[in-house]
Amino acid sequence: MARPRSLRIVSWNVNGLRACARKGFRAWLRSARADIAGLQEVRALPSELPDGLHAPRGWCAHFSTAKRRGYSGVALYSRREPDAVEDSLGSERFDAEGRLQIARFGRLALANAYFPKGSGALRDNSRVPYKLDFYRAVFERLQRLRRGGYRVLAMGDFNTAHREIDLARPRDNRGNSGFLAEERAELDRWIRAGWIDTFRRFEPGPGHYSWWSQRAGVRERNIGWRIDYVLATPAAARFLRRAFIQPQVRGSDHCPVGVDLDPAILT
Repeated sequence: MARPRSLRIVSWNVNGLRACARKGFRAWLRSARADIAGLQEVRALPSELPDGLHAPRGWCAHFSTAKRRGYSGVALYSRREPDAVEDSLGSERFDAEGRLQIARFGRLALANAYFPKGSGALRDNSRVPYKLDFYRAVFERLQRLRRGGYRVLAMGDFNTAHREIDLARPRDNRGNSGFLAEERAELDRWIRAGWIDTFRRFEPGPGHYSWWSQRAGVRERNIGWRIDYVLATPAAARFLRRAFIQPQVRGSDHCPVGVDLDPAILT
């Protein structure tokens, strides 16, 4: 008997949705076979997007935007309307930047998050305290959902490479935000609490990245970082069939990552 169709959930930091649309986003969305697509760094208000992005045919669309124009922002496209969507952590310092959506589909709770960079405007790591506070606030919110009986996934741009295997040049980046010990310790805390890095469940090897500098030749030589994840609670991981990274997809300095799940995760 054929295995029933998977539920596909995909995450992509599009580095500006309007710019990504000029580089093939619509064609990707049509061909991705996704049931749910979470986008980060949208950098536009819904009213600034054409209809094909603001309300794509066949999709339900939800946006959380930053108060600052042209900055941050996340979006969720889904083939079915979520039972509920929230975008607040109850703190203006976080909510003002439009970095989080939590959607519930039956027993699945899905967080779509754009975690802050720790580097400030002067690349001085001045935003690391804010970044760590955001990590902790999201963690505590999702832990409450776990305790409430939901099967929880957290996806998005976490802006941290967890292990040395997750970036091409770990020795050169120990002092840079994205690979600082205190940032990596936050991901350690998630793993100790039982969260599962879905990609590493299937692929233990090196050379798999989701972000590359836009300097010439860097992506072609695969000098990258794996900073985009789908993390799963044990209750959600039981439904995992596959996890993947799609480095062949262009249009942003990040590429999509995702999971295929047994649709029974919803029920």
